Amino acid sequence: MKNQLKIGIVLSYINMALNVIIQLSYTPIMIRLLGQSEYGLYNLVSSVVSYLSLFSLGFSGAYLRFYNRAKIEGEKKEAQLNGTFFLSFCVMASMALISGLILAQFTDVIFGDKLSLDELGKAKTLMIILVINLSISLLSSFFDSVISAYERFLIQRLLTILATVFNPIICLPLLLLGYGSVEIVLITTFITLAKFIADIIFCFRVLKLKLTLQNFDVNLIKEIMVFSGYIFLNMVIDQINWNVDKYILGRTSGTEGVAIYGVGALINSLVMTFSTSISSVFSPRIHSIANGAKENMSKEFTDLFVKVGRIQFIVLGLVVSGFFFFGKFFVTDVYAGKEYYDAYYVALLLIIPAMVPYIQNLGLEIQRSVNKHQVRSVAYAVMATFNVILSIPLAKSLGPIGAAIGTSISLFFGNIIFMNIYYHKKLEIDVIRFWKNIGRISLGMVPAFLGGVVYMLLDIPAKLSYFIICIMIYTLIYCVSIYLIGMNSQEKELVKDVFKKLCIIR
Repeated sequence: MKNQLKIGIVLSYINMALNVIIQLSYTPIMIRLLGQSEYGLYNLVSSVVSYLSLFSLGFSGAYLRFYNRAKIEGEKKEAQLNGTFFLSFCVMASMALISGLILAQFTDVIFGDKLSLDELGKAKTLMIILVINLSISLLSSFFDSVISAYERFLIQRLLTILATVFNPIICLPLLLLGYGSVEIVLITTFITLAKFIADIIFCFRVLKLKLTLQNFDVNLIKEIMVFSGYIFLNMVIDQINWNVDKYILGRTSGTEGVAIYGVGALINSLVMTFSTSISSVFSPRIHSIANGAKENMSKEFTDLFVKVGRIQFIVLGLVVSGFFFFGKFFVTDVYAGKEYYDAYYVALLLIIPAMVPYIQNLGLEIQRSVNKHQVRSVAYAVMATFNVILSIPLAKSLGPIGAAIGTSISLFFGNIIFMNIYYHKKLEIDVIRFWKNIGRISLGMVPAFLGGVVYMLLDIPAKLSYFIICIMIYTLIYCVSIYLIGMNSQEKELVKDVFKKLCIIR
């Protein structure tokens, strides 16, 4: 299992790197070929359809907890648990499909009068295809949860990598031939279906998944629903925080405003990818700690929280600070185009307050493992409501930047202030120790930060060659200073081991 964990981390980073490469190379082409209006429509419809994912009711996040318990009780209980979860996911996927197909008939009511008749017609088609894709994804999430519970990360990550790579390989030629967003979502749906079939084959043939559809445990469903109820509330909140701005802009600014916000949100999602690539692999270990000796639990959680948080901060520090200094040129001259100038500020407003939960995202799984995620859910519900109240008037007056400001303020109070107090007081994680560690790493960022300030003061001509050279110099300064000043001995040894394996250091 240790090898599977290491392989999972390595493949997670490979997938993350491929994601970044694809987003940086394929997405700009897609944006330009689709045009601002159709790209904005694609983002708008996707954000609305994503709300149907709430039909999963948080069951995916609950599976690990109940699987560990059922495994101890024996094969019969494990098979009953799997059958209960599988039937539940079938029902939820069906409900999402039916609800989505009904909603697709009322696109004029959903999207308002800012969209033209042609856009409303295309929105209906996009919605139908995306709803089918989402329904397949809901079913697939059950088998993904099973694979994670068995800690078989190799096949899971390989399938994800294949899906990541094949999407642009197939879509790009179609875009160049003049096809649009409808064809893109069709290809995405076929890839989702292929991955779903592969998951099923792997679970039943390789993992020998034990699943019985008899003796449906109603009491177990009630227990799961009580546990996952607050996970579901978290999902609602996440949907509001990350998608409601697009819907508000669709009603107030039209598809152009949604497109600008969508580019900024896409850059934020890339940053999020860096943070989740490691932490997602540690979920089974967190649940093992929670089921172990209680007297050592807080210390073990803190050790893991600090260890993973440090690594995430080192990686994200380079990405976020680099985007702060070089992002404006990147967005307007390299990535999206001059008409997306405001997307740079949208991205910063979303990334900066979200940086803290990104380096602390292990905390969410810790809360679930000890069944203490309820308070967070309620607090975040208040935060999400506050976000909507702020974002509507700000979006009307300031457009995409205003919507991002509303989200940024709510994230600051909910994700940073409240959650750190909760981690320290209720979960007994030593947050003070965590921030002391982050402070030490921050000292290693000072030389690179000063170099970035010099770059801005020099007003270097906006040429791609200069831009690339400056980024390379900044990255080199950052890596050297972090290694010498910010990293601890364990992290330095990890870096040396990586270089040794790459045959750079003999």
